[in-house]
Amino acid sequence: MADLQLGRLTLRETMTFSESAYQGWSLHISGVEVCPLITRDDVWDRFDGVLGGQGGLVQAIWEEKSERNGYYTISSASGDVKDRKRQGITEIAWKISLQRHGPDTDVDLESRLAGAVRANDFSLAGERWHAPPIGHFAYYSGSTLPSTMTRPTTDGVMTVYRGVPAGVSPRWGCRVEDYLRGRVRVLTGGVERVGTAHPLDEDAWELSNGLVRVRPVASGGSLEVASFTGGVWRPKRWWVDIGGTQVTGWDSASVLRNDLESCIVRLAVRRSPVGRAYLDLTLRRGSRILEGYLQRGDSGTMSVYLASAETCTDATSYVVRSADDSDGNRVVAGSARNFDPHVSGGLTKTSSTAMDFFLGVVAGGGSAVSGDQATNLRDQYLGALPEVVAAVRR
Repeated sequence: MADLQLGRLTLRETMTFSESAYQGWSLHISGVEVCPLITRDDVWDRFDGVLGGQGGLVQAIWEEKSERNGYYTISSASGDVKDRKRQGITEIAWKISLQRHGPDTDVDLESRLAGAVRANDFSLAGERWHAPPIGHFAYYSGSTLPSTMTRPTTDGVMTVYRGVPAGVSPRWGCRVEDYLRGRVRVLTGGVERVGTAHPLDEDAWELSNGLVRVRPVASGGSLEVASFTGGVWRPKRWWVDIGGTQVTGWDSASVLRNDLESCIVRLAVRRSPVGRAYLDLTLRRGSRILEGYLQRGDSGTMSVYLASAETCTDATSYVVRSADDSDGNRVVAGSARNFDPHVSGGLTKTSSTAMDFFLGVVAGGGSAVSGDQATNLRDQYLGALPEVVAAVRR
């Protein structure tokens, strides 16, 4: 048995595998995860990850078969389970079929940026931007060259491309060892999850991209949104308020999307005497802001505001703290649609069933670099495009 890193997963694979070249180059691998060699929870987590990765583009790094390191798509995944919980024995024999794209020396990654700039009430064009993994190289967007900026993250320094031309799917190279750096992560119980089927603990999940980290809180707010500035996390607590009632706890949390470039978590909460509300939270690789979409069944008031009030200036499409805080940053929040500023620092929307918003900080406050200033973050929120990464021959 030897280790195999497949996407986010580390698995134990057998020494043998098979390959075929019918309608493409396929590789078929297998392995076994066993408790008590690892915990029963770890066995099931790995198996959930095996099944959850189906259809995804992954990097594969073998401990003993480095000749086959490269990029693959998981075409199928299955497993046989033997679970004797009372005896403390769990054994899952998994099987995975991979479609081989090639080694990182032959393959480019192509970011297919689809869709349009977010519709808004302020006649703003937004800014098309993009952030590949930390350590990528040879970024190519055709004849129009975007500008660049950098953002320090928990994984290293991220390069962000600004002004990416419309109608272009940028290509870039990346060593398989770097492909996970700067990724977006969904964790529950401190364990990073793969795919969208694994249940989340509504009181113990985390969403992070190394620049922004989101968690539920037990008291004093609905969410904690922390920003990574100055080499440490700087948390701020926010209330989500529906019809004048603060959300003090979430009834459920689920994953709608879980890719390296973007993750979406959906939260649900019951309403009294009847009904429910949803909050979808989106985090993108390289982004300094958290994106939110709050929905209620009936029309009414919705608000998102700081648990500890801060004085903010209304800039029509966003609000921003008037002066630097003790961390040298300025909190910022905004929306693509008309809203009223909240007195505590945040947004309020009346007579509506939905409210979009973004939350974050202006890193560096009054001395923020271009790309991290409040208007830049607003424009990047409006111009953020859905991204799908594909492997193509160079």
